[in-house]
Amino acid sequence: MVQDNGRVPPVESAPAASPRPDTTAPRAVRQDTFAGGVRGPWWWLGLAAAVAGVVGALLWTGAAGVQQLGDPGSFTRWGLPLATTIHNMALATVVGALVFAIVILPKDAKPRRPRTGKQKLDSASHAHAPEHPAFTRVMTLAAVAGGVWTVAAIAVLVLTYSSISGLAVSGSSDYTNQLVFYMTELPVGQAWLMVVICAAVTTTMVFGLRNISALAVPLVVAMLSFVPQALIGHSASSADHVGAVNSLFLHITSVSLWVGGIVVLVVVSGVLGSITAQTLQRFSALAIFAFAGVAGSGVVNAAIRITNWHDLFHSTYGQLILAKSAATIVLGVIGWMHRTWIIPRLAGGQKSTTAARTRRLLWQLVFGELLIMGVTSGIAVGLSRSAPPQSRELVQAALTPAQILTDYPLPPELTFARWFTEWRMDWLWVAFAVAAGAAYLSGLVKLRRRGDKWSVLRTVSWFTGLLSLVYITSGGTAVYGQVLFSAHMVEHMSLMVIAPLFLALGSPVSLALQALTPRRDGSRGIREWILVLVHSRFSQLITHPLFAAANFAGSLIIFYYSPLFNLAMRYHVGHELMIVHFTLTGYIFIMSMIGTDPLPFRFPYAMRLLLLLATMAFHAFFGVSLMMATNLLSGEYFGNMGRPWGDSALVDQQTAGGIAWGVGEIPTLAIAMGVAYMWAKSDARETKRKDRAAVRNNYADLNAYNDMFAQLAARDATTDPAHSGPPLPHLHNGKPPAASGAVQATATQPDSPSGSQGEKH
Repeated sequence: MVQDNGRVPPVESAPAASPRPDTTAPRAVRQDTFAGGVRGPWWWLGLAAAVAGVVGALLWTGAAGVQQLGDPGSFTRWGLPLATTIHNMALATVVGALVFAIVILPKDAKPRRPRTGKQKLDSASHAHAPEHPAFTRVMTLAAVAGGVWTVAAIAVLVLTYSSISGLAVSGSSDYTNQLVFYMTELPVGQAWLMVVICAAVTTTMVFGLRNISALAVPLVVAMLSFVPQALIGHSASSADHVGAVNSLFLHITSVSLWVGGIVVLVVVSGVLGSITAQTLQRFSALAIFAFAGVAGSGVVNAAIRITNWHDLFHSTYGQLILAKSAATIVLGVIGWMHRTWIIPRLAGGQKSTTAARTRRLLWQLVFGELLIMGVTSGIAVGLSRSAPPQSRELVQAALTPAQILTDYPLPPELTFARWFTEWRMDWLWVAFAVAAGAAYLSGLVKLRRRGDKWSVLRTVSWFTGLLSLVYITSGGTAVYGQVLFSAHMVEHMSLMVIAPLFLALGSPVSLALQALTPRRDGSRGIREWILVLVHSRFSQLITHPLFAAANFAGSLIIFYYSPLFNLAMRYHVGHELMIVHFTLTGYIFIMSMIGTDPLPFRFPYAMRLLLLLATMAFHAFFGVSLMMATNLLSGEYFGNMGRPWGDSALVDQQTAGGIAWGVGEIPTLAIAMGVAYMWAKSDARETKRKDRAAVRNNYADLNAYNDMFAQLAARDATTDPAHSGPPLPHLHNGKPPAASGAVQATATQPDSPSGSQGEKH
């Protein structure tokens, strides 16, 4: 014990041990910067990158230079693009945070699943459960970003008026009065006022809500602000007005989901912990659709605004588009790395050292994405402040009546061939068809990998419905539906009974419920949201056969004999809402008649046939009323089209009545035949089920049925009026019968082997 070897090394190495922590401390700090997530001070570099992007774009294009006519001053010239950049980033952050809270992150830190197997989300048992730190941080981020969005939207509103009017921002009464007139009377001012209202409402709701179902409302309100922004961009003056507006709407939506998701990932990176892999996996699935939307809508927008290759490469506007496209490609490559390399490694369970390296690389890539997206967002704002090359060309020709009413030249005279050769792409419904088809194929792939089967007929029906929807909204029916009442009626009836018929037979809800895996962490994915919607009171109302039939038939009268018809024909938003309403109306009605997807309630087959007969009669009444009408519906629209070909507007309207009768009746008759077929098939299936049950229990039900008749016959025999006095009980093996209803044949002939079988039928 004289020499203590345990003490000698510390004493001798004490001078060398002291500098060792000093040399390794900086390394630990550098590793902690990204190994445990992206630290708070680094978040702001994303906004700085966006500011740098917009400043660079403005300097490159000269869009912030002094205006020769009505210059509003440098404060407006530079302040408006910067305010727009902050507005766009804040809006995307709000949308991304709400999406994460609703469909990606679990709300509770320790979710408890109900024992009954039925998922009861947001119930009383979860009301006081501690929130997951990631969910809490996301909601805080949404509230803060909502406040920034509201203030930025107000700034953009004021500065936009200053830029348009050429007046410097002022607090004078004249400036204020003109600003109020601008907000209430002019389209651009009304649009930005709507954005401000959406921002304020969304922010207020985010501060007060924590229920997952309720959070869907502020998300919808926030996304409603995309509509006025799409209507007042460069698309307002484009030759293809509808295509430009729809593609810009898709672009804003996709960018908000993608950029907002990356911002949220950076902010919550430090508190994800064990759910990092599943969070990335869920966001990656959403990012694929967002990337496709950004790329596709960007190409469409560029093609509309730049009409030749020379302008793309030799104009400052085209060069910014190329820079933005290159950045998008780089972001797509990083996303591919996440999906094919980072996420599988995190989910596969690695050693601690390897997992730490993977997480460090993960957050470095995510931070790099944030910087690139910030620069790209700034470039996009610079593009919005720059004039496209084609806008420098002055159009000398006067507008025709058709161009004034529809924003498009009058198409050539309608022939049978032009039903199929005239196209005007509605990119909103093209994107919907592509996304719905991709999601359906993804479900089929998952079922095939599990070894499950899916009907080929359903698959063919679904894609037939999507293709028909694309044709109805972009083909000859859409082109001539803007100038002819008869063609419009073909479009309308097709939206109600043809496309929904094939879509309903595709059973997309059943496919989703079978293909998607139920979540175990208490969060809501697509499958959980489908179940919530199917079992909701709202779904019980709108899918009830009586309501569906009344909506299917009554919507025709309400739409055509009210100002809604004229609004749908004159305004693009009204036309798109018309498509949504009547497609959903037809889909829900057909689902309640012949669909196989789960619904809260369905009528028996006989009642379904009665409802179909009633709707057929109503369609006939509506068609005949149009055929006999002498007043022109929406006369200020169809009556002023200035067509040099075709029938008069009134005769064309009467033709539309015949189309409403015929096109509406034939598919409805086919649906009735489908109901009759399902009825017969259901009866045959029930008969087979009963036969199999009878074989399994040795015809116990039939034996009991025949025994009942035997007992009734025995009771009648014992109470025969020919007997005088009370009936004498028959002895069975020396004992009276156990009950007065015993079978007479068995009691009188106990030794006969056919005593009870003689009554069977």
